[in-house]
Amino acid sequence: MLENHNRFMTKLLLNLACGLIFLSQLSVQPQAKERPEKVGTFTFQFENDLFYGADRNYTNGLRLSWISPNKDNGDPVPLARGLLQKISLNNNPKTRLSLAIAQEMYTPTDRRRADLILDDRPYAGWLYLAAGLHTKNDSGFKPFDKMLDSVEFDIGIIGPHAYAKEAQDWIHDIRVIDRFDGWSNQLQDELGVSLMYERKWRATNKTVVYEDLEFDFIPHAGASIGNVLTHVNLGGELRFGFNIPDDFGRPSLIKGLGHMDINRDKGSWRIYAYAGAEGRYVAHSIFLDGNTLLRSHSVDRKPWVGELSFGLAFEIAQFRVSYSSILRTREFEGQADNSRFGSIAVSWQF
Repeated sequence: MLENHNRFMTKLLLNLACGLIFLSQLSVQPQAKERPEKVGTFTFQFENDLFYGADRNYTNGLRLSWISPNKDNGDPVPLARGLLQKISLNNNPKTRLSLAIAQEMYTPTDRRRADLILDDRPYAGWLYLAAGLHTKNDSGFKPFDKMLDSVEFDIGIIGPHAYAKEAQDWIHDIRVIDRFDGWSNQLQDELGVSLMYERKWRATNKTVVYEDLEFDFIPHAGASIGNVLTHVNLGGELRFGFNIPDDFGRPSLIKGLGHMDINRDKGSWRIYAYAGAEGRYVAHSIFLDGNTLLRSHSVDRKPWVGELSFGLAFEIAQFRVSYSSILRTREFEGQADNSRFGSIAVSWQF
């Protein structure tokens, strides 16, 4: 089964890359000027631990998001822009609106047990809508003279009506994989809300190694509060490759604060590798602590969690595709091993 899985993933990545290259050629004109955004950027993200032959802990995530065009004026929410301008303490804001729909699912290790597994994490699904604002500014200090302030509000449902069981069963049936038998023990229905804030920094001028070969570093810090997740985080991402874009790094499903800038000439291409690291202090996670008011299964959460990520991104014209490998340290007492999953993100600019 693992060999079939690996062949399936290899074919998926190859077909995806070939399809993006083909589509991009339809719009490439050798002497065309930069193409302005009219509608914005759409990003589809898919995360799953089956990339590494596993099926446990954070096991699947899907997110479809849109971010408004990059404009100097015509802000989507003037009042919110003013608030972000006060937070960033400068006078050069550019605000963009983002909207998303997403689903996440979490399972214990043993798929065959139908009883409550007391020493493993609860079954849980999280289906939600997200709205965010992202403002680019001048930071006023070197070397990271540009910064991005992001605020996102998530609201949705945790429990059976997140339909995580149905989604997983459907995928497992298609892939001819045994279903999980313990979904009757999942967290109960609860309204979930989360408010997140994050700031990223970057330098205008990248470090050039040779001609178009360059690298840069993007540090970030943030926090969230809500009955879904309450935490603070600190980390950064190093990028190395050809024609690195002038954006603030790859989108992230887990934090929900992905930001995408495709701002290039038609026909231009970029390819680069990246490596990221992040540390988090988690004060609350409903996926480990259980339902807020209702009685439910829970485990002893570890407050300190680390995460490493490595990946490769390819961009041409108005398309971008990236693949990331993520390693996350143990999140609760008694967890058998670290979590590892893969992440594919595909973006189109219209």
